[in-house]
Amino acid sequence: VTVSEYWRQHFLKMGYRNIYKIYNGFDISRFAFSDEEISDFIKRQGLGGKPIVYLGNCQKAKGIVEAYNMLKGIEAHLVTSGDRHANIGATNLKLNYRDYLLLLKASSVVLTMSKFKEGWCRTAHEAMLCRTPVIGSGKGGMRELLEGGGQIICEDFKDLKRNVELVLNNPSKAKGLGNKGFEYAKDFTKERFEKSWEKLLKEIL
Repeated sequence: VTVSEYWRQHFLKMGYRNIYKIYNGFDISRFAFSDEEISDFIKRQGLGGKPIVYLGNCQKAKGIVEAYNMLKGIEAHLVTSGDRHANIGATNLKLNYRDYLLLLKASSVVLTMSKFKEGWCRTAHEAMLCRTPVIGSGKGGMRELLEGGGQIICEDFKDLKRNVELVLNNPSKAKGLGNKGFEYAKDFTKERFEKSWEKLLKEIL
């Protein structure tokens, strides 16, 4: 069972035939936020006064070192989350899941510049459910998600700063990306996920 068309094709090319594709499912109800909740999060974390650029989980494989080096010096909070596995100057936050979602919602743009082939990229999908623009490498199954949701694919870190500034300096562009992303991402519900698994199990049995 794969989570994207990229990996379904990958295993088909390897000669496998009993391959099924079931997309990730999300509890869409968890992506409702009040303005007060967002403002409180920004205040608690000391992230006011400038746009927030979320670089991703603090792991080197996620491309955060290269992203930070390309973006340091721009007028924005550069933020990572999770356990710190890379020594860079970005603000690193260890958050519960609700605060993590609030970080995605409060961000002006979310980066998913993974250097490895992602299965799908839940961070990108969660950001899209928050109506936050996403710029990603598009590696692996992530490309299907970003293309489907009309987000920005950035294959070369040299182009990252230009793409980030494009979003930060164009509110209408950012809003359009956010709305497009949400319209695509909202169809990947936990109910659809459960029905897909039930269908597969019935077929097998």
